[in-house]
Amino acid sequence: MPESSSRVPILEMRGISKRFGAVQALSNVNFEAYAGEVVGLVGDNGAGKSTLIKCVAGIHPIDEGEIWFEGRKVNIQNPKDAADLGIQTVYQDLALCDNLDVVANLYLGREVITNRLPLDEVTMEKSSLEVLRNLSIAIPSVRTIIASLSGGQRQSVAISRAVMWNSKVVILDEPTAALGVLQSHQVLQLIRNLRQQGLAVIVISHNLADIFEVVDRISVLYLGHNNGNYNIHGTSQEQIVAAITGAEFGNNDQEQNHQRKGGSSK
Repeated sequence: MPESSSRVPILEMRGISKRFGAVQALSNVNFEAYAGEVVGLVGDNGAGKSTLIKCVAGIHPIDEGEIWFEGRKVNIQNPKDAADLGIQTVYQDLALCDNLDVVANLYLGREVITNRLPLDEVTMEKSSLEVLRNLSIAIPSVRTIIASLSGGQRQSVAISRAVMWNSKVVILDEPTAALGVLQSHQVLQLIRNLRQQGLAVIVISHNLADIFEVVDRISVLYLGHNNGNYNIHGTSQEQIVAAITGAEFGNNDQEQNHQRKGGSSK
């Protein structure tokens, strides 16, 4: 993979600040993600991870800073703005309808309508099979009711829905939480498949074992501030834990120092 400094990030957040009343949730935070890369976003509870991601997803408009996408400055005011750019977020609750089948969930809110009713079920089913096949996802049938799927399969369906609509950046919030070992392995392999397809994948997780298994780079937040940007190679879990807990604060790697001096400006 080329050095980050020689590439333009597909998503770049510069000097992001966000306040909720008297609470300063984010202070001058920088974050970036590249196509074909998996970046882990970690931090303790209250570090600002969810707030930062919700700023990207259009849930919380930023107070200060800039968001750049594919080399141009963008204004994300709501979830539709994010979706139109190709940014999709899969939250912990997955937002699936248990009483509907896989096809209906993949097309939820985006049903293919012909000139006349009913729905074009044949086209919907073919497209569903194609996206699952491309991501190497094993589902008994696209007509299987979501309630009968395992936790890992549900997560896979939610991720498939996120990448089905020309997505370029996929954000996964605790994708392996509450999953068993085998199901977690399946989801991590799916994340690798997304990277191979050239998507930028942002993984928020408290599970450092999973983070170290699948990501290329780790960005740490501490009390709403940047606290390190680590290449996974040559970095130990102990270093990440120290950054998460604040035992090491402001100890940024060579790449971040370069960015602070303006090396990431395009």
